[in-house]
Amino acid sequence: MSTESTFDLSRALRAARALAADPDDTRHVFTLIESLSWRTNERLLAGYRRDPEGRRLLRERPQLLPRLCDRAGLAAMPEGSLGRAYLAFVDSEGITADGLVEASLEGQRGLHDPDSEAAYVGSRMRDTHDLWHTVTGYKGDIIGEVSLLAFSNAQIWNPGVSVVVGVGVLKIRELRLARSIARGRRQGLRAAWLPVAPWERLLPLPLNAVRARLRVVPTAPYVEMRSSELRATGVLEPRSAA
Repeated sequence: MSTESTFDLSRALRAARALAADPDDTRHVFTLIESLSWRTNERLLAGYRRDPEGRRLLRERPQLLPRLCDRAGLAAMPEGSLGRAYLAFVDSEGITADGLVEASLEGQRGLHDPDSEAAYVGSRMRDTHDLWHTVTGYKGDIIGEVSLLAFSNAQIWNPGVSVVVGVGVLKIRELRLARSIARGRRQGLRAAWLPVAPWERLLPLPLNAVRARLRVVPTAPYVEMRSSELRATGVLEPRSAA
């Protein structure tokens, strides 16, 4: 698996500027992370191959996205289950699993053969992003997104993710954001390795049991930081009408 095309500094800088102007545009996150991923995909795939559950996933290649798009199936899961909590999260944020796929397709070039193991692992990481939100307790606001990236970067280091976190710190110079990022990193270091979690099997289980199994201590409730608030206070520029 070549890493020749996974470092594009000029593209990353353009994406970083665009992300600083509009933190809600997820396409720029995907572009930035892909442009600076370097050998991250190799390390991630190697981790899958070392882990028994990872090897099973590579062998069987279960498709999680249809399960996450099946609102009726999620709603039919037991009260208090991961599946129900996930559904509540995406509904509260006004997002869908399909929407994340669309943002990734718009923001990424696609560096791997679609049928390759690397492509499967990359898609699974994308599709499980909001499950990570659900188990960690981080919301979809700026604090939640950046802190979850710090959590994931502790699990598998990616230079692009580090830059995204850095953009957040430099653009929004608030102590509560820096503290939350530090907590997210500590949580990520203590947790089980979430990339190989068998999410298909975990969805019907009680959320608290899933957290215990994955050694995830959810973040305490916090005051959310939304981009609309930052635009109102002048931290972010108003969105372009275009």
